Amino acid sequence: MEDFNAANEIQDLQYFGEFGGVNPSISDSSTYTFLSAKTMFDTFEGNAEGCYLYSRHSSPMNLYLAQALAKLENTEAANVTASGMGAITSVLLQVCKSGDHIISSRTIYGGTYAFLKNFLPPFNIETTFLDINNIEWIEKSIQPNTKVIYCESVSNPLLEVADLRKLSQICKKHNLKLIVDNTFSPLSISPTLLGADIVIHSLTKFINGSSDTVGGVYCGSQEFINDTKNVNNGACVLLGPTMDSFRSASILKNLRTLHIRMKQHSYNAQYLAEKFEQDGLKVSYPGLPSHKNYELMKSMMHEEYGFGGLMTLDAGTTEKANELMELMQQENLGYLAVSLGFYKTLFSCSGSSTSSEIPEEERIAMGISDGLIRFSIGLDHDIERTYQKMKECMVKTGVLHHENTSIY
Repeated sequence: MEDFNAANEIQDLQYFGEFGGVNPSISDSSTYTFLSAKTMFDTFEGNAEGCYLYSRHSSPMNLYLAQALAKLENTEAANVTASGMGAITSVLLQVCKSGDHIISSRTIYGGTYAFLKNFLPPFNIETTFLDINNIEWIEKSIQPNTKVIYCESVSNPLLEVADLRKLSQICKKHNLKLIVDNTFSPLSISPTLLGADIVIHSLTKFINGSSDTVGGVYCGSQEFINDTKNVNNGACVLLGPTMDSFRSASILKNLRTLHIRMKQHSYNAQYLAEKFEQDGLKVSYPGLPSHKNYELMKSMMHEEYGFGGLMTLDAGTTEKANELMELMQQENLGYLAVSLGFYKTLFSCSGSSTSSEIPEEERIAMGISDGLIRFSIGLDHDIERTYQKMKECMVKTGVLHHENTSIY
């Protein structure tokens, strides 16, 4: 893909602080003054551009961050939220009303799955979960009341890649919204350039990158963002998942290094995936030619940012997976923890953590095995050393057998 300059555009954004600081000043206020009563009235009606009313509605720092993230995802506007789930729920409840229908990828983050499967049906919003790349079946499943096709560009935890171009064609044909969670592949994939209508991120992950902040964002047209913030019927302003201004400031600072970090995450993950596959381990990574969506990912991605920082390894059983993760943590190779995008490698057994909301029989049908370990590969400087030490742990725990290694 060409003509992609999001990293440059983010770098070019200038927000001078109130006193000339190189970082914008943080407005530590929950409410804002007006010079006239009429201006306050106009702001309630949504007609006063640039005025601040109440921080649940908007604040200067949240708008700075939102503008930068809109640049990242090539959209007119964006709105930040207190969590990734705050963004997902606000968007879906804005687009879908009672009696509507959603088509969703079956392999998605467990919290999103639980929201679609368990929370929405009492509000008479139903979801059909499908293999997102079975395009023919997806089109056949569209009903008169279908409003949305929802997917993750790279899925959690199986790292399946959605064909966003084909999904966009279906959505345009049937007048649906294509909503894409791009948390796993910021900069690597630009969903709007491939036809997505709304792009969502958990800012907690790669975009912030330091595992000290929870946040979310949704990016789309100015009209849609305004609708979600309407004081009378906007899902986000009424549900209230407001991001704190101090957290916005922290994320904005970290966003400036995203392009550097993503290249290193991808480089390290590619290196480990190739080495572990050569060792005969059952590895999944979109940058491996053996991955079923390798060619699709190549056709959609911006090559300089690589195939992302996530990989999976099947240790065979939950017991083996736990033993391996505990040993790797003891050896200071990373942390046994959920989430992703940290400077250290994070690993967790998906079936008993981030995908635990999905019933066991459905996890098995999806291909989430009991021993599946999801790795968020860190920013290690000497990835060869990391590989050798991880390999030793795998031999000690029996995940990798002696005959497949040259360690000893």
